[in-house]
Parts: sequence; structure tokens; C-alpha cells
Amino acid sequence: MKVVLLAGGFGTRISEESVYRPKPMVEICGMPILWHIMKYYSSYGFNDFVICCGYKQYVIKEWFADYYLHTSDVTFDFTDENKMIVHRTHTEPWKVTLVDTGLNTMTGGRIKRVRDYIGDEPFMLTYGDGVSDVDLDFHQSKGQLATITVAKVGQRFGCVDIDETGTVSKFREKNDQDGTVVNAGFMVLDPKVIDYIDGDEVPFEKAPLERLAAEGQLNAFMHEGFWQCMDTKRDKDLLEGLIRDGKAPWIKWED
Repeated sequence: MKVVLLAGGFGTRISEESVYRPKPMVEICGMPILWHIMKYYSSYGFNDFVICCGYKQYVIKEWFADYYLHTSDVTFDFTDENKMIVHRTHTEPWKVTLVDTGLNTMTGGRIKRVRDYIGDEPFMLTYGDGVSDVDLDFHQSKGQLATITVAKVGQRFGCVDIDETGTVSKFREKNDQDGTVVNAGFMVLDPKVIDYIDGDEVPFEKAPLERLAAEGQLNAFMHEGFWQCMDTKRDKDLLEGLIRDGKAPWIKWED
């Protein structure tokens, strides 16, 4: 199953870092948070990634090129052949497709722009700025087109109403009267969901998810464990502290 990562936003709430690089490339303990997310998916055997780039997209492409080079044994042949020979690489077994989905494209538009790289099978989707210890085998299809992970946190994100069967009855932006069940961003989607996105200007979290909920096509998986996005410098410091203390719940791999 492919994993689509949304990594094109401006990251204005952590501008002290994102002025130099896309927010998913902000490092926590020496590695981009995007790498942490990918390592987590890889620990479940998901190694085929499509990354939706936008703001400073060249930074993401250069990082992966350098990462591959820096973790490989190579010969640079400057004789008549002028070639580079890779003898052995120490990187993860990843296939990474990096797509420039536009500077100002909204999240829904970014998904629509990578349609040709997704194929016809269900795919996973998440944001490039949050880590969790969610069980990635959560998707249990009930004939619905989409499953989203939800979590109980503070009032910061789009809100989800769920009926007793686990079906999302309504998806909407937060307001002062809402509870604390929110979209945690780890999703499994049927490619038909892309038909719900009209174009570049569409945020995936608004009309597409709202329509899926209204049609009974949106299922919810309640995650009771750890989940943390990195919106601010304070969030970054929190995540780094968990790693330093050996208490980072999302680190399930061994290097």
C-alpha cells in the first residue's frame, strides 16, 4: 500500500524554522520529522511513499538525494566514462516519489495532483508534521471510501462526530462548542475519494471530508495512544525531549 505524505505547506506557526525549510524538514534530534514519520510507516512494512511537495520543494528533493549519497559506498569514475557507481547502500528499503504539487495548492489539490502516482488500490495519507504510535493496521473497511484516525485532544483541529457503529456522521471545522475528538491525520482512502476534490483550491479537510461524512462514506478509528503534531517551537522541543529521554512512543525501529 502506498503512503501519501502532505509536505507542501508554509508552516507559518513555526516560522523560526520554516523560513529556511519546509516544516516537514524541520529536524528533531538531527533528522527531519518527515523521516521519523516514514520510519514509523516502514516499521509496519509500508515502504512506498509519494511526497506532495510545495513550499521550498527543492529542499526536500535535495535532502533525499544527499541522504542516499551519504549512506552509500560509491565510486566516482572521472575517466572516459564519467559515471558514479553505487556499490552498497545503507538506507532504508524505500521507494520515494517526490512531486512538486505547487506552491499555493491546498491539501486536497495536492492529493489530486499525485493521482497518477497512486494507482487504483487504497492508499494511506498523512501530514508531514505529526508523529503517533497509532496501529497502522487500523483500517477495517465497512464498504466506506475513507477511514480516518481520530484522537481526543485540545481544540485545535477539524472536529469529527461519530455514531455508535464508528461511522462519521459529520466532519466540520472546530468551534467553541465542540468536544475534543479531532482528525489525527492518519488515513486510509479509496482512490475514488479523489473524485471529491474539485481542484487546487480545495482543502481536503473541508468539502471532500464533509461530503464523505454526509454520504456515510467516512469511517473513524479512535486512537487512544500518543499523538503529537509539530506546529510550534514548543512542540518541537517536546518531541526532542521525548527522544532524549528514551520515551518517544513512535520510535519502534532499531537501527
